[in-house]
Amino acid sequence: MNNNYLKTIFVAIFLGICNVAHSASLPYEAWRLGFSAPSYMEVWIETADVVDMKGQVYRRAMSGNAAIQNPPGNSGKPKGWPEKPGWGKGKYVTGADLPKKIYVRWQSLVEPQTYQVGIDIPESAREIMRKGEKAYCAADGKWITDYREALVIGLAPGGVAKLWALGPCLPPIEITRVQAEIDPRGPYEGASGGKHRPLSAVSKAYVEKFGVPYGSW
Repeated sequence: MNNNYLKTIFVAIFLGICNVAHSASLPYEAWRLGFSAPSYMEVWIETADVVDMKGQVYRRAMSGNAAIQNPPGNSGKPKGWPEKPGWGKGKYVTGADLPKKIYVRWQSLVEPQTYQVGIDIPESAREIMRKGEKAYCAADGKWITDYREALVIGLAPGGVAKLWALGPCLPPIEITRVQAEIDPRGPYEGASGGKHRPLSAVSKAYVEKFGVPYGSW
């Protein structure tokens, strides 16, 4: 056998081993990270960085606005969290193993204030994400083996962050609730001279009339 042929076989075997090792930890192609906020309590995510179980760091796995509902006429209900939170606004963390820690820095626009927090993901959460369950999907009328492949983080004023795991056809499971700290550097790590992003007119109108329901999250 020539050396090139042996090298090809070695690379194929090596990649096969890596794929098996990865699939043993992750029973689907990628997991999703999403963010939401209570009605009118707008936030801007400066960065959400992920450290996976292999120690790989995925910086800015998510940034920008969190999912939010701001119905007109102050008809929304920002107090507390929904019984069944949605997937939030986010994206799949492609190529990553299951998460070990998620670091989030965000602006709470109704206050305004800048918060930062490192959320340690317990092994029990990863077990939930690995576990396949029989589920009925109403969208296509089929029973499938589904996984809670998504993590959604709710961000609320006062620096509250709450984490759930959920799947396309499986109900959410609450993982943890953590308290963030104020980032003393301010927005954009001090690069904006203390200026936060603007609050929308509809959120401003709600807060001016009803205030911020601290303590409900």
